[in-house]
Amino acid sequence: MADDIQISEQRDDGAYALAKDLVQSVLDSIANRDAEELHRVLDPLHPADVADLFEQISEEKRAGLLTLWRGGMDGDVLSELEENLREDVIDMLEPAQLAEAVRDLDSDDVVDLVEDLDDSQQEAVLDALDDADRVAVEQALSYPEESAGRLMQREVVMAPSHWNVGEAIDFLRNQDDLPEQFYHMILVDPRLKPVGYVTLGKLLGSRREVLLTSITEDSFRTIPVDQDEEEVAYAFNQYHLISAPVVDADERLVGQITIDDAMAVLDGEAEEDLLRLAGVGEGSLSDRVVETTKQRLPWLAVNLVTAILASLVIAQFEAAIAQLVALAVLMPIVASMGGNAGTQSLTVAVRAIATKDLTGSNVWRVIRREALVGLINGLIFAVVMGIIGAVWFSMPLLGGVVAVAMVVNLVIAGLAGTGIPVVLEKLGIDPALASGAFVTTVTDVVGFFAFLGLAVVVLL
Repeated sequence: MADDIQISEQRDDGAYALAKDLVQSVLDSIANRDAEELHRVLDPLHPADVADLFEQISEEKRAGLLTLWRGGMDGDVLSELEENLREDVIDMLEPAQLAEAVRDLDSDDVVDLVEDLDDSQQEAVLDALDDADRVAVEQALSYPEESAGRLMQREVVMAPSHWNVGEAIDFLRNQDDLPEQFYHMILVDPRLKPVGYVTLGKLLGSRREVLLTSITEDSFRTIPVDQDEEEVAYAFNQYHLISAPVVDADERLVGQITIDDAMAVLDGEAEEDLLRLAGVGEGSLSDRVVETTKQRLPWLAVNLVTAILASLVIAQFEAAIAQLVALAVLMPIVASMGGNAGTQSLTVAVRAIATKDLTGSNVWRVIRREALVGLINGLIFAVVMGIIGAVWFSMPLLGGVVAVAMVVNLVIAGLAGTGIPVVLEKLGIDPALASGAFVTTVTDVVGFFAFLGLAVVVLL
């Protein structure tokens, strides 16, 4: 039966989306209060799939699931849940269940679990840990938020730099508390300063008498404990790291960061930029209506202000629009094309800034490129809209006006879409957070002013 469940898990909607019949089986088990069937369905699933399941059912069903699924919830599932949903689930767990769930987690997973919880929830999780683990987690929580100290795990495998392969292998075989996953053996000097690391593959593939220092990796580099986690993730991606030792101010080994944690940060940063560009904050599907409303309201208010600014420009040409109604028909097209072109340049620029590809050394080249792209696209669509305007309203001059306005607005869109994020980043403001409103304002105002201003000069 377990095999049937795993097969049904392999999707109707996508490669790794939960199958509808699996979700329905869980809902039926909850409705029938059939704990045995619920365990049979859920136990073979990966923790990430269980977390997806929690996100797809209602709050009431989650409570019913946790009541029936005694002993099933574990720390890996909690780690996979979205932050807001995780808080709700922890509140539903009894202290004994919570203690059992977090007991086997690595320190970095526990820190990730508790750092965003309120004080009472943090205390409940910490109380579930052994004394040594609690001290390690509390020390990690003392580091700045979103730093390497919060991201690292305390469990490391290290060896004196003078050992050979045989000594290292014997040491590993005699240990009872090795980390569940590790990729390198870190070499340290007598002051506990990391001096290199050896991959497990080279360790197992070398003769016993070979010195560890002779098979170290060129990729070795240390991470300061207070370094921002975004910088840590960039280093992992840039230098193709699998793991890296973390050092304190005295360069002594205090932990390590592994590739899975670094990639989680990269994924989180990319998602954060995407959501901020859309003006929806850091919300998730599990957020309540009030929370979602509060997150989106400020950005809708900003958009309202920008729309009013654009309307004020239009108001300056009220008489012209009254004389020639065709202007009211065509001006949204000019503004819309500019807005879309600006968003394209903006998205590329914000992502390039985040990945450090857009820097002071190439910023002007990129801005020129975007301006030229806007010019070429503007000329192409100017021909199209010029013909449409001339034929539609039987006014060749009107077609010429809309064509020129299209070129102007698309060039400005390319300049604003790249230049505004760069300026905001120099001012210490998150480009993903604020660029969209500014770019929209610029393209709307320029688009309306260019089109209506030219119309007044040429047609009226």
